[in-house]
Amino acid sequence: MGQPISVVRKPSSKPRTLRFEINRTLTGMGHERYVAGKEVSGDRPPDRLAKRLFEAGGVRVVHVYSNIIDLTVDEDAKPDVYEDVIRQLYIHYGPGVTPSFSAS
Repeated sequence: MGQPISVVRKPSSKPRTLRFEINRTLTGMGHERYVAGKEVSGDRPPDRLAKRLFEAGGVRVVHVYSNIIDLTVDEDAKPDVYEDVIRQLYIHYGPGVTPSFSAS
């Protein structure tokens, strides 16, 4: 359940920077910046996304502004993996997972 996010990888003029444009705003007009090794507090969508991107490995900095996500990555980064992490942000139930519900 949930809807996948449409993700388009955009070129960046900065080395080791990946830029993704998505079809949803995550921060409104605010900027959010997360650095690897520092605790990501909060449970808002950009917070959850940063946590997941760091867990994927190879990400040093996550910057989110509205619907733009910039990643500063290691040389051995895997852009396709990060693209999938972003796409899956709002997917709550994967294959083989039965949604729980209560009948009232």
